[in-house]
Amino acid sequence: MNTRASVLMMPLSTVYRALTEARLAAYRSGLFRTSTLPAPVISVGNITTGGTGKTPLVEWVCRTIARGNAGENGPPQDLISKKTICVLTRGYGKLNPKEQVLVSNSVEVLANEREAGDEPLLLARNLLGIAAVISNPDRVSAGEWAVRNLGTEVFVLDDGFQHLRIARDLDIVTIDATNPFGGGEMLPHGRLREPIRSLSRADCVVITRSDQAGDLDSVKGAVRPLVGTRPVFSSRMVPTEFRRLGGESVDGPEVLNQTLGAFCGVGNPASFFTQVRNAGLRIPFTRAFPDHYKYSQAGIDALVGEIQASGATGLITTAKDATRLSALKVGLPCYVLEIRISIDEEERLAGMILAAISHSPSNK
Repeated sequence: MNTRASVLMMPLSTVYRALTEARLAAYRSGLFRTSTLPAPVISVGNITTGGTGKTPLVEWVCRTIARGNAGENGPPQDLISKKTICVLTRGYGKLNPKEQVLVSNSVEVLANEREAGDEPLLLARNLLGIAAVISNPDRVSAGEWAVRNLGTEVFVLDDGFQHLRIARDLDIVTIDATNPFGGGEMLPHGRLREPIRSLSRADCVVITRSDQAGDLDSVKGAVRPLVGTRPVFSSRMVPTEFRRLGGESVDGPEVLNQTLGAFCGVGNPASFFTQVRNAGLRIPFTRAFPDHYKYSQAGIDALVGEIQASGATGLITTAKDATRLSALKVGLPCYVLEIRISIDEEERLAGMILAAISHSPSNK
């Protein structure tokens, strides 16, 4: 953002802060009502806009609940396992923003990217056999529908930190180690969705991309006074495999022996470019598009031309971008980097999740 635009945004940030503070106060006072769903709710959210690694953590939470294994200090496995899980997500970027879409019933994917949104579709594909996914901005209504029609016993609330309409049993907040507080300013001048002191509502914090932080101790030092004695976990994104766009997994050497152009439309493109280079790929060309960018055939054709001119013989992108490319023809080999989140002290976090579910008032 240039200096002039930045100055113009500052008054808007002041207005946004005032509206946000008023909304938070309305919930604290009871003027705005919080609804309780008839099943435990685990929320995963953030305090800034842009990519904080929230979606991989939502997937990890669902797998943890399904596995029901918290280690020696967790609740008994038979209290948790075999729960019917549903992810409640807004579905940013979908064709009909206000419409409820059953993206997956956990057995099969029932919607495409245009109907569901890119992140809900990615979650639906990755969580087949584990969790259903519903895309609906009215997540209270979606949750009640899921209990009636899917028999849902546990909810995972995606991007839930600001969604105060729903009571939750555990509030997990992600913070990107490469840009923890989005410059320290509220939207639209900065990237904060609410004041950083709101982290006091969090039950725990997961710092993501800790391996890419210049000074992780400083990030932790800034977070700890805001959350008191509640746990602060560190995590990183770990590559799991390469696959062809719309196709099967490929051996590492097939990708590593090529020169590739990297492109993406995600919240933190620099992190993705660092990741593919750290994986050993030769990347002479990078191109970042806005988050949730809608690709067109003409745009992809132009991108392929630029990548060829750079000397690259193929492309690589993210799994999230791949959901938006399925209907397009890419004129060079295109690969997708699949990742998962790796969390330090993961058994401790798993124990918190499973204990919150087993002790939820909705279970009584």
